[in-house]
Amino acid sequence: MTVSAMTLWELIERRGGQSPDGLMLVDENERIMTFADYRDACERAAAGLVEHGVGPGVNVSWQLPTWIESFVLVGALSRLGAVQNPILPIYRAKEVGFCLRQTEARLMIVPSTWRGFDYAAMVRDIGVADVLVCDGELPDGDPASLPPVTSGDDDAVRWLFFSSGTTADPKGAKHTDATIAAGARGMVEGLELTAADRHGFVFPFTHIGGANLLFAGLETGLTHYIVEAFDPAVVIPFFQKHDVTLAGAGTFFHQTYLAAQREQPGTPLFPSIRAFSGGGAPKPPQLHYDMAKEMGGVGIVAGYGLTEAPILTMCNVNDPPDKLANTEGRPSPGVDLKIVDGEIRAKGPQVCKGYLDSALDADAFDDDGNFRTGDLGVQDDGGWLTITGRVKDVIIRKGENISAKEIEDMLFGHDKVDDVAVIGLPDPSSGERACAVVVGDITFAEMVGYLKEQGLMTQKLPEQLERVDALPRNATGKILKFELQDRFK
Repeated sequence: MTVSAMTLWELIERRGGQSPDGLMLVDENERIMTFADYRDACERAAAGLVEHGVGPGVNVSWQLPTWIESFVLVGALSRLGAVQNPILPIYRAKEVGFCLRQTEARLMIVPSTWRGFDYAAMVRDIGVADVLVCDGELPDGDPASLPPVTSGDDDAVRWLFFSSGTTADPKGAKHTDATIAAGARGMVEGLELTAADRHGFVFPFTHIGGANLLFAGLETGLTHYIVEAFDPAVVIPFFQKHDVTLAGAGTFFHQTYLAAQREQPGTPLFPSIRAFSGGGAPKPPQLHYDMAKEMGGVGIVAGYGLTEAPILTMCNVNDPPDKLANTEGRPSPGVDLKIVDGEIRAKGPQVCKGYLDSALDADAFDDDGNFRTGDLGVQDDGGWLTITGRVKDVIIRKGENISAKEIEDMLFGHDKVDDVAVIGLPDPSSGERACAVVVGDITFAEMVGYLKEQGLMTQKLPEQLERVDALPRNATGKILKFELQDRFK
């Protein structure tokens, strides 16, 4: 079964009919939901949402943790043909207000208070949308009262996802069921997902990767084991109890698993693991080798994409170790990559339909219709893509371009470095200087000596070393370099 040319609701109905008793979701509190349960819960919630004015084409924003109810809400909104805007729980009034105003959302669904923050009060203070509070319970109604299912147009805009907005206002990308399904297809093929898989789901469900994983699970019939937030003390025992075969979802998460594994050498943390899915942030090659050697499975199987174009490339579980370590895989089905002046540009079925603010489209797409990713990379003769940095993450010192990622990947191999970010800082004589921010006890002299041993040219050596207890990261594990630059400039 493929997910192409199918709406999300059609996929929910089909999977519910084919695998009614198949286990779809298990949460950290051991609540379970089968595929038939899911379909039925979505219809009941859809009937309840009609009473709140939700229907075809109505814009609904929501900001919930990774709860079973969040999955149900997505299906309910799909059943009604609404346009949904998932918002990351880390967003606060500035970003949430921006999203609500730009989407012209009629309804905003939030928890009352979660992890010490009052979401309901925030949205009421913003005052631009009706507020519906969900604390583990969605509106409930009689499915018999539902209007007929709207026509199955998988190319209609049904999703509005905003970029992280860490340096400017977030940008709202317009997606369809078809674009989300295309990203999911890359995951399904790269990870060779089957109904036998038990997937440890730690990615925020409101991220576009959450929607991709929902589609992938519905397509294949696998089971997601979900947690509302990433707390290693909860996540690791939960995943161990259910013997996960896949665990995600990026560098920070993998580092956490590896640290836990090293506390019990010789006893596998996850005995049945096949692979550790990766993405969302750069992957140090050494981390892959360490994971494969110490934790089992094939190591990290990473993909590359953006909010605007998820899973443009994906490694495969059968790829050679050097490709798994050093690349982000080959193009997903239907994707055409081009490298223009070092920048990765792409066409493909998962590329968004432009931005809500159409004024942004001119810079986002080139004259040939390729999406400009803002990432730098190289593609080898076999099609494997290696990310070399960000266009905006190149440090320019005395006219010399320095790749932060090149230095980061080298330093990650040092046994005194647990985590690292290399940033550019203003310098009156050279324009910018390179600063290595490290979690670990390496000294400046040790850092310079090691980088020289690794063959790094003198012009690229960092001129500054800062040690920290932890690097600031967003909910997807991406390092917030602007915070480090503000701190150390």
